[in-house]
Amino acid sequence: MLRKNPTYFSSNSTYMLNTLRFIASHPFNRNHPWKGLFRFLKWQFKSRLFNKPHRYSFTEKTSLLISRGMTGATGNIYCGLLEYEDMAFLLHFLRPEDYFFDIGANVGVYTILASGEIGASSVCIEPVPSTFNHLSQNIKLNELKGRVNALNMGLGDTKGMLRFTSTYDTVNHVATAQDKNFIEVKVETLDALTEQFFLPALIKIDVEGYETPVLQGAQKTLESRELKAIIIELNGTGKRYGYDEYQIHQLLLSHGFKPHQYHPEKQSITPLDTYTSLNTIYLRDLKFIEQRLQTSRRVRIGKQYV
Repeated sequence: MLRKNPTYFSSNSTYMLNTLRFIASHPFNRNHPWKGLFRFLKWQFKSRLFNKPHRYSFTEKTSLLISRGMTGATGNIYCGLLEYEDMAFLLHFLRPEDYFFDIGANVGVYTILASGEIGASSVCIEPVPSTFNHLSQNIKLNELKGRVNALNMGLGDTKGMLRFTSTYDTVNHVATAQDKNFIEVKVETLDALTEQFFLPALIKIDVEGYETPVLQGAQKTLESRELKAIIIELNGTGKRYGYDEYQIHQLLLSHGFKPHQYHPEKQSITPLDTYTSLNTIYLRDLKFIEQRLQTSRRVRIGKQYV
C-alpha cells in the first residue's frame, strides 16, 4: 500500500532514488510513470527559479498554494493524491452534510479535499504557527472561511501548554528532551472541541507519535455513534514518548473500530488483521460506510478520476 513516507520526500540526495521509485509506482503514475517524473523535475526547476508560493490546481474545485520545501504538499504535485487510498476514502465517504476533524492538518490538504471538493464542514488543528499560516492561506484561496474552523493549537489528554518542534515540516512533533529548538503551544482536548463545534463522521490524526494522549482526551468523541471512521498514522514514533501504539489499536477495537484497507478503483473495503506501519483506516458501522462508498461520485484529480 502506497502512503506517505517522509523519507521518500526528503531533500537529501540519499533518498532521491526512493523518491523517484515512489513517484513511478504510485497508482496515478503506474501506467505512465514518466509523467510523474516529469512533474517532479518541472517542480524542482520551477520552485528554484521562482522562490515564491505557487498556485497548484488540485481537484476540479480546489487549488493549493505550495512552496519549495513543503514535502507533503509537493507529493500531490507529483502523484495527484499523495496518500492515495486514504485521501480517496475521504473523497468517497464524506458528504456535504458531514463534519470532519483534521488533527495535524499541516498546510491543509485533507481539509481542502473535505471542505473544498466535497463541501463538508471541517475543524482543522495545526500547532506550528508558520505552518498554520500556510494552512490559513489555503483556506482563504479556496474561499472556505464559512466552512472551515482553523485552530492554531495542539491536542492532548488535558488542557494546557506543550512544547513543539517547528523546523521539520510534515514531521514536526511534541518536543522531547533531545529537541533543542521548540515553541510553546496551547493544547486542548478533542472532547472539548467536539463539544464546542460538532461530532464528526471522520477524523484524520497525524501527530507524529502523540496519538495516545490525543485519544485519551477523546473518550466521549470515540463513544459517539456519529463517528464512523478514523484515519490514523501509527508508524512507531510513539516510542519517543514511551507509548505502545498497540494499545491504541486495542482502544479503537474496544470502541467497535476495525482496521481496513480501501480500494479506490472498486470503491470497496477489506478488513486487516492489524494496523499498518503508515496510515490505517479504522471503521465501524460497515453497512453504512459501504453504502456511502458505492454511491459516491468520482472526483477529478488533474486529468484522472478517483
